[in-house]
Amino acid sequence: MNTADTPTQCGVVAVIGAPNAGKSTLVNQLVGQKVAITSAKAQTTRARMLGIALFGPVQMILVDTPGIFAPRRKLDRAMVSAAWEGAESADAILLIVDPIKQRRHELLPLIEALQNRPEKKILVLNKVDKAKKEPLLALAQELSENIAFDEVFFISALTGDGVLEMKEALAKAMPPGVWMYPEDQVSDASERLLAAEITREQLYQQLHEELPYDSAVRPEQYKTRPDGSLEIHQQIVVARDTQRGIVLGKGGQKIKSIGEAARKELSEILGVKVHLFLHVKVLENWSEDKEVFEEMGLDWVK
Repeated sequence: MNTADTPTQCGVVAVIGAPNAGKSTLVNQLVGQKVAITSAKAQTTRARMLGIALFGPVQMILVDTPGIFAPRRKLDRAMVSAAWEGAESADAILLIVDPIKQRRHELLPLIEALQNRPEKKILVLNKVDKAKKEPLLALAQELSENIAFDEVFFISALTGDGVLEMKEALAKAMPPGVWMYPEDQVSDASERLLAAEITREQLYQQLHEELPYDSAVRPEQYKTRPDGSLEIHQQIVVARDTQRGIVLGKGGQKIKSIGEAARKELSEILGVKVHLFLHVKVLENWSEDKEVFEEMGLDWVK
């Protein structure tokens, strides 16, 4: 709790790393509640999402960036551009690494790009609950030979192991300043965008490998009913007709299941009853569509 006579600190922390390193899970842990969607599918985060974490009189604005990888399509280019923009105005950069998968082909260019950046750089080795100790220490040493990291932490974003110590160290690194957001605000994502993200998470969780990465959820309508409940309409966009059948499922059972799970979670997060209406649309080249990009919170990159 921040009181008026305590000097406050406020800063920006960019969370970067190869796809699927655990960035969104870590941001959720630091904030203390869900603000970013997580999935075992790589490249789940698309837009820069801000989580807002508090530690005593310190407010930390966490920029959960999309995983940085070699971009091939327009969607990929927009995501990578969003990731680097997220790191630009930061007081500290957290490089989060999955020591098990490593994804060196994506990790090494990232290390190279970080070498000459002026921000405080912190190496975070994730998944200590699953990784063996010796290879973990060897990897930390190897990466530290390339960059003079200010600090190195070994954590598990999933279990929270080591996260509190890291949060305390981050808080100390933040500059003096007034808080940018009210005390009870945990994210800058609009409820409309968050609602679409929650549905997209359910798509990934329930369809696993069946649904390719090129699907999107577009917010259509978002209105409060007279009884205070929320009515939300969303469009699930897929690239091919066969994918439409996968999302709908036999007799519409799959889309019903996705909708029920997303509605339940949204009701919990927003604290009101939610009526969620989903429909599927086939848009062959949606990932080349400027309007769809902007609705997803991404900048159009030519």
